[in-house]
Amino acid sequence: MSGFFGSISKSDCVTDVFYGTDYHSHLGTKRAGVAFFNREKGFQRAIHSLEDGYFRNKFEKDIEDFDGTSGIGVISDTEAQPIIVTSHLGRFAVATVSKIVNIDELEERFIKQHRTFSETSQSSINATELVAMLIAEGKTFKEGIENVYNSIKGSCSMLVMTEDSLLVARDKLGRTPIILGKKDGAYAASFETCAFSNLDYEIDKYLGPGEIVKITADGYQQLRQPNEKMQVCSFLWVYYGYPPSFYEGINVDESRYRCGAALANRNGTDADFCAGIPDSGVGHAMGYSHATGIPLKRPYSKYTPTWPRSFMPQSQKTRDLVAKMKLLPNKALIEGGRGIFLDDSIVRGTQLKDNVQDLHKAGIKEVHVRIACPPLTYPCEFLNFSRSRSNMDLATIKAASKLEGKEDVDMKEYSDCDSDKYKAMVEEIRETLDLTSLKFQRLDDLIEAIGLSKEKLCTHCWDGSSYF
Repeated sequence: MSGFFGSISKSDCVTDVFYGTDYHSHLGTKRAGVAFFNREKGFQRAIHSLEDGYFRNKFEKDIEDFDGTSGIGVISDTEAQPIIVTSHLGRFAVATVSKIVNIDELEERFIKQHRTFSETSQSSINATELVAMLIAEGKTFKEGIENVYNSIKGSCSMLVMTEDSLLVARDKLGRTPIILGKKDGAYAASFETCAFSNLDYEIDKYLGPGEIVKITADGYQQLRQPNEKMQVCSFLWVYYGYPPSFYEGINVDESRYRCGAALANRNGTDADFCAGIPDSGVGHAMGYSHATGIPLKRPYSKYTPTWPRSFMPQSQKTRDLVAKMKLLPNKALIEGGRGIFLDDSIVRGTQLKDNVQDLHKAGIKEVHVRIACPPLTYPCEFLNFSRSRSNMDLATIKAASKLEGKEDVDMKEYSDCDSDKYKAMVEEIRETLDLTSLKFQRLDDLIEAIGLSKEKLCTHCWDGSSYF
């Protein structure tokens, strides 16, 4: 994933952009960048790797030399950004939260036009530079951003900083969010609303899918009305959103609380305690505990936030190490007990596998696992969630392939929670992970817990549905 923050102010905005971007650190672990503009210095930019440090300590010296009344910052797991370009539209900087499925096709189109790419990212072209080139094909910024919408498959939300404004454009289907905040003398745009409160911004507007807004320090102007269709990613609430944040006016942690309660009401099990797998499982566990009256305890403690998410590294060896090292079991709470463990999802099963082994070593009697979303039966095509080198990395596809004795498996029936194939798949995963019981959330219960209609949510990774 990626996350960004931008601000435009009547006074210097560097501090706001620095801390506002830092509040998106949970969304990326590889690269980050900031860009600012003022009349005397023009555009200023810094980009650093985050693979060996935090955003704050990588950028704190840079911002001492920056000045600007407008700025954007981004934290990413993909390309280096923001990109600064000069075009017939003028000079501008752009940051994106995107996954461009047809990037090779668009690269070939530009190469045939004798265009050049100057930025590289992981041995390929830089997706944000490609977006900047698509913007520059328009006669206006609005037309250029619409060109991005019309050209790419996948998703793309963007912040564009010109010499006099910020242009804020949400993905055409709203797969990722953008929210505007305001305070006296300044406006901001953010992926996460949790970035607003400590910087004294108040939520002012949730951009709709495909909506384009031009922001100055005095206010904002809508350049393009939102589209009617929306496919916002459901995992905002299940997993990668930060607990205090709001999307579409719905709070993350309240939604997780409802998810846990739904699991309890449908899949109640007698136990001595229930617990959340840190961090995102905690909200789900609270809802489960309150619905059942089973005490909420902390048999696992997260040692440090510096360990990245276990599903991110491409190396299985590294994933196994990360999964093992990030959580510490507390034997005093575990030994001889029956525990219900709430987690957001099972992607590959890497983290959960090691967690369960530790629980057995600590002497647990029963391990019941409840997952806040349905089984992930289709890899994400629209964001960088559940990305992997092979579809076979997904625990569900591994289980289905083992059951059928082949790799090329139609996952449609395995996505139906009332089918025999679904039940066999879940049982295979349960046995592989050495669990006493395993239950996944039903899709209809998850949709109700989020609070939006099915038509407004992207549920592709659970049922294969959605559209570009």
